Amino acid sequence: MLLRFGVSNHRSILDPVELSMIAVDIDRAATRGFDRLSERVLTTAGIYGPNASGKSNVLDALHWLSYAVATSLLGGGDSVARDPHRFGNGPDQSSTFEMDLVVDGVRHEYQLEVDDSAVLYESLCSYPERRRRMLFEREGEGVHFRRGLSRTGGTKELLTPTTLVLSAGKRVGDPAIEAVGHSISRIAEINARGFNPKRGRLPILFSSLASDTYSQLEDAGIREQKVFGSVTRGEAAMELLRLADPGITAFDIIELEDRTSGAIHEQLVFVHHDGDRPVQFWPHEESAGTQMLFSLLGPALEALRQGQVLLFDEADASLHPGLLDRLVELFRNPQANPLGAQLILATHNTSLLNTLNRDEVWFTEKRSDGGTRLMALAEFGGDKVRRSQNIERAYMQGRFGALPDFDRIDILRALRATEQAN
Repeated sequence: MLLRFGVSNHRSILDPVELSMIAVDIDRAATRGFDRLSERVLTTAGIYGPNASGKSNVLDALHWLSYAVATSLLGGGDSVARDPHRFGNGPDQSSTFEMDLVVDGVRHEYQLEVDDSAVLYESLCSYPERRRRMLFEREGEGVHFRRGLSRTGGTKELLTPTTLVLSAGKRVGDPAIEAVGHSISRIAEINARGFNPKRGRLPILFSSLASDTYSQLEDAGIREQKVFGSVTRGEAAMELLRLADPGITAFDIIELEDRTSGAIHEQLVFVHHDGDRPVQFWPHEESAGTQMLFSLLGPALEALRQGQVLLFDEADASLHPGLLDRLVELFRNPQANPLGAQLILATHNTSLLNTLNRDEVWFTEKRSDGGTRLMALAEFGGDKVRRSQNIERAYMQGRFGALPDFDRIDILRALRATEQAN
């Protein structure tokens, strides 16, 4: 589980910002605990702010680090594909990324510093007995591993100035390093278009449906349980689909024959009913909201199944606020989410503020120098905003900042000037 993420000099983020998933209010079933960690951990977080304030860039930075760990061995180039702040000294400064996470019940801390040409610093520490233990530390071309780690020689052989130790170790390194690398590289990001086009990583859209066994299952309830992995998640997913379209009664898998090759392919269809008669609809025949929800359910349920972090940008696009509430509750529910998967949203959906707890809400603002500032709701007013029923109203009234800064009079004047010109 993600505990903390910090970044500097990435896109609109110049000075360091930090997103924490440590719970402030711990007396809730939605938080998770670990034997070797004194704090409780959150499973959901929402980031709010005006357009172009940097909400998406916080998620993008986290996904950049995940993608770098997953693919730096595949790059083979002599440069680092980072995206530094464009103003001031941003292009000439290094970019830093820090992450605290729990892997196999143990807290780990990963740090990375890069510039355009190389990895400048990289380290991984663990806290197996709540004491800091360095697993490896890299400064420039020099790498030092903790004594006793296995296969460190193979890791060193794979390193280049732009290859991460964590990427190489994920392939041939010590099991402890490998586990952390896999955990970070599995972080997924989706948006209103279904995936992050900048990274080219497609979400898992019910890839498990490819099994031939599903075409042999006649009972829709059994099929749903097999696909979703558990009765709890299956019932919740079908409830979400029915909220998107009350006419959906189930989904089915049908076999289609390719007229050219003769190959048999499985195709998902939604089932509606005309009285007692079932009527099948192709996914593209459903509403945009239903299609968006179903495309999200694949990555969401995969995250729940594996205990992954799922980043959801533009969470309010084509998705009803009620559906977003239910999705958040799915990640909060210990029965539906036994492995501690986490959902981090960037959204404008203010109604969700009345569902999220104060320690699950973050705000972004654009400073005068063009940099992004990230603030926690828990920093405002202390216990005055603890489970407040008026968080949404307070936010819209500007009590927490992070609202678009515009003058309605200036806008009306501009509109009148345009009308007169025409």
